[in-house]
Amino acid sequence: MKKVLITGIAGFAGSHLAELLLAKGFEVYGLRRPRTRMDHIESIANRLHLTDADLLDSHSLYSTISRIKPDYIFHLAAQSFVPTSWVSPSVTLEVNIVGTANLFEAVRQANIDPVIQIACSSEEYGLVHENEIPIKETNPLRPLSPYAVSKVAMDYLGYQYHQSYKVRVVRTRGFNHTGPRRGETFVTSNFAKQISLIEKGKQDPVIRVGNLDAERDWTDVRDMVRGYLLAVEKCDWGEEYNICSGRGIKVADMLDLLLSFSKTKVSIEEDPSRMRPSDVPILIGDNSKFVAKTGWKPEIPFEKTMEDLLNYWRERV
Repeated sequence: MKKVLITGIAGFAGSHLAELLLAKGFEVYGLRRPRTRMDHIESIANRLHLTDADLLDSHSLYSTISRIKPDYIFHLAAQSFVPTSWVSPSVTLEVNIVGTANLFEAVRQANIDPVIQIACSSEEYGLVHENEIPIKETNPLRPLSPYAVSKVAMDYLGYQYHQSYKVRVVRTRGFNHTGPRRGETFVTSNFAKQISLIEKGKQDPVIRVGNLDAERDWTDVRDMVRGYLLAVEKCDWGEEYNICSGRGIKVADMLDLLLSFSKTKVSIEEDPSRMRPSDVPILIGDNSKFVAKTGWKPEIPFEKTMEDLLNYWRERV
């Protein structure tokens, strides 16, 4: 039975990955902190090995990794909400960059040789020109937020540690992914929650929105974490791989799809607080490199993802 360690195991993607790995017969370990919310993994907690450690506490990280000696590490823990990075850029940079460096150093000091998947981001591409769509891994990186800058640094740390120390790092650049358990600050989940509140009479029939013109490449989180597992099993170390659907959907069309599952009549109102200082207008990825290496493909239609997300919030409001 192979041992896996997930940083961010209690988070959105981490909880789905933990479920997948348990189903596949792995021995699953995860990092947690005293303030970690456990609701996403509450139903499987008794099958997990959870340990108190913090990415910014290098000693606790080294102690944990040297004790577990994992075969695979999935590095998902991060400050992952782009707008927060505008408010707290230094926190975002510290958690995402220093935390990743601490992880790599802990692996080196423990003298073990796991395969490490690091969850990089399509936000790294940032300002993309029309003639660069769909985005290949070779596209220039022009980050447009502190979050994106932090992910570029994390990405290149993975490359550097592979080149310098032969650490077996696979760099996955995940495009937008969503589904049940998505944090309510993220646009798909925020809209689904607002609709659910309106259906229950707990919010006026007004959907408050930001930039509806942005176009994104969404993948179901359950497909995304399948990709993470395939990445450590089949991809080349040191390389970067886009994981995405290859299909662009405007935020406005995503909202229309969610509303099509509801009988509620609503109006749309722009909320200035939801606008970013600079926004990425379009992110559509080319997944051909990852597909050729792993055979992965998205299996869950976007319509099913949105319906599941809406039902998730209906059960919680």
